[in-house]
Amino acid sequence: AAALTALMTGHAYAVSARIAGRMGPFAGYERNREPMLRVIGKHRQHAYRLYELGRYGRLAQAPEPGEPEWAAQVPGLRDLVAAAQAAWDEALALGEEHGYRNAQVSVIAPTGTISFMMDCDTTGIEPELALVKYKALVGGGVMRLVNRAVPRALRRLGYAPEQIEEIMAYIDSRGTIEGAPHLREEHLPVFDCAFKATGGQRSIHWMGHIRMMGAVQPFISGAISKTVNLPEDATVEDVEQAFIEGWRHGLKALAIYRDNSKNVQVLTTRKEDVEGKKEEPRPVRRRLPDTRRSLTHKFSIEGHEGYITVGLYEDGSPGEIFITMAKEGSTLSGTMDAFATAISLALQYGVPLRDLVYKFSHMRFEPSGRTENPEIPVAQSIVDYIFRWLASQFLSEEEKEELGVLSPAVREKLSREGPKQLALPVVEARANGHAHEDAPPCPACGWIMVRRGACYCCDNCGTTTGCG
Repeated sequence: AAALTALMTGHAYAVSARIAGRMGPFAGYERNREPMLRVIGKHRQHAYRLYELGRYGRLAQAPEPGEPEWAAQVPGLRDLVAAAQAAWDEALALGEEHGYRNAQVSVIAPTGTISFMMDCDTTGIEPELALVKYKALVGGGVMRLVNRAVPRALRRLGYAPEQIEEIMAYIDSRGTIEGAPHLREEHLPVFDCAFKATGGQRSIHWMGHIRMMGAVQPFISGAISKTVNLPEDATVEDVEQAFIEGWRHGLKALAIYRDNSKNVQVLTTRKEDVEGKKEEPRPVRRRLPDTRRSLTHKFSIEGHEGYITVGLYEDGSPGEIFITMAKEGSTLSGTMDAFATAISLALQYGVPLRDLVYKFSHMRFEPSGRTENPEIPVAQSIVDYIFRWLASQFLSEEEKEELGVLSPAVREKLSREGPKQLALPVVEARANGHAHEDAPPCPACGWIMVRRGACYCCDNCGTTTGCG
């Protein structure tokens, strides 16, 4: 992995230097020429230390002079290391002559979605999550993903076709390669994955993730986007140690993930985790403290008196209401009590007061008419009064004005703006009624009636007092 990354970034810087020879280096290069060349030189030094990054392996052939014994086991590694070293030699030489068109040329991206679209088994620099894994689909359903590189790896390890077929059948049925027929114990580490398979015991230790990142970081301009997978039983000390080891290995970024630390994982090793019952999100009731502040208001609508008591949260927002009607009998009192309980539950479950006010204000039914509250001079019903009064206490001035609540701030604004005039065509018409301050409310809709002769008529619904 380190040799591949070294070749990739070294060649990219060499090409960047060639482009700089044609189009000039990046802005600010001249001020940073020495630090930039020093960074390229450090990359090149690490390219000549590539063999120091290896720790595991068995001899497949005799090593060359200067090579560690393990290097001979990887076919083509010698040529790959030589090509990477040559790329960095060229990148430094060309950079000293022309500079570089790019300050940075490489990072390692997660490539989650891209990898699936390109039919890859793994993403970015991540190891395989599991040989058999399940992916939850956005539109519902589950996709079963089986690693297709296993048969090729088994062939490279010298297994016969019929043995490979039996091993793959075992993986398909058990979800793990542990315990598969014909598989030799020394080959198990080749197939280790990030998470333990269902029924398996093996997985890559979290330190293995950090060592892999430490191997390639010297050949990356930026950072590595990779998750260091910790087991479900990882402790706080493990997390602390992971970050310390990341610093010791010279990593520019480190992200950890503790298995099953989220309610939903995109990929999992068990189908049941994806197909399990998906609980719908449930609202949470925010109860008021046992001892709380409250606000009580007395109101009167055309002589019908009552009391509104509002229980408050610590922040002053309403959490419950009680409505008590005076001398109205058990039916109306019980109805208003049940209505107040429903509104209290709505508030405690997070329904915004504004929505309740806009829903219930201006409802028309008896009793209705004039009130003793200068901010709400006329109420079209008890419910209308209750919610417009709640608006006067807890909503913004703009919302009060929209609802017709004449608070002092609204009155002051209206007085500053003056009366709004609308130019309308003048038509000659005879007045057919006169409004009086002592006119009664309409018994059908609560609208203030207009006197016509000896009778009163409602301009809203047409009801009259019986004079035609």
